[in-house]
Amino acid sequence: MTYQVRFTRAAAADLERLYDFIPERDDMDFRLAERALQSIRDGIATLRSSPFTCRKAQRDVPFRRELLIPIGRSGYVALFEIEDSQIVTVLAVRHQLEDDYH
Repeated sequence: MTYQVRFTRAAAADLERLYDFIPERDDMDFRLAERALQSIRDGIATLRSSPFTCRKAQRDVPFRRELLIPIGRSGYVALFEIEDSQIVTVLAVRHQLEDDYH
């Protein structure tokens, strides 16, 4: 089974914010920003085939889950919801060191 992965506007804005933040923090290193964005894309691509392998974000909400995306010593977390048997919606993406996004 293959799921369609879509992004909320907030999640798309998160990707832009994360991409813009890296060069500001790391001395205008756009290559690092590109690698980080590619890691996020690669991680999210796994949701097309296996979203249920990710951990539950809340114990009582079985279809809201979190995908851990490692990169370097930390990584990113994508919050998503399995809408039905065909659609997964990414709700938010954050760096693991950011404040909680729930």
